[in-house]
Amino acid sequence: MTKVNESEGRIRQKNKAIIFDAAKKEFVTHGFKGASIKRIAERAKIPRANIHYYFKDKTDLYQQLLSSIINVWNTDYDTLNADNDPKQALSDYIRAKVMHAKDDPDGSRIFASEIIHGAPVLSEYLNSDFKSWLASKVVVIESWIEQSLIDTVNPHHLLFLIWSSTQHYADFNVQVVAGLSKDKMDEQDFEDVVASLTQIILKGCGIK
Repeated sequence: MTKVNESEGRIRQKNKAIIFDAAKKEFVTHGFKGASIKRIAERAKIPRANIHYYFKDKTDLYQQLLSSIINVWNTDYDTLNADNDPKQALSDYIRAKVMHAKDDPDGSRIFASEIIHGAPVLSEYLNSDFKSWLASKVVVIESWIEQSLIDTVNPHHLLFLIWSSTQHYADFNVQVVAGLSKDKMDEQDFEDVVASLTQIILKGCGIK
């Protein structure tokens, strides 16, 4: 790749990131149907034409945004590998998921909304790449069970439990802060979440 192409690639990546950040706010606030490219451009403080340069329409932007959210979850926050110690791997995974709920709550809420509405955009992904990724993690957990490194648990439900409990602090944050009698969660609150969920989940897997 030439220096010019590398530079163009960095600019493209930077501009799309700016658009994605603005789109997250718009989709969380108005949902897919109520969101508008005009307001996304206003949020991003860029001309509307700049968005259409990278995305064909609102649906294309929404699809690419969902793909970027999923890609982060499946790569940057993936510690579940057969060669890893299950205690460390699960602890790291729980921490990463909780901190992702703290750092990018809008991403989690957009994904949750898509699923709640029947996954009209993600249905193909859920029946292809998602199933393959999930199956690979089930194999990892089953290998830990076979080696007596963790108790016999249902791998699917263990993963569902981790996802639901960690993403709860993004998707249902309004309820959480009301229950905690706070205006918002601070850094220590999220550390407490990590410690509590880690203790509960590891103990449930028979890990000391």
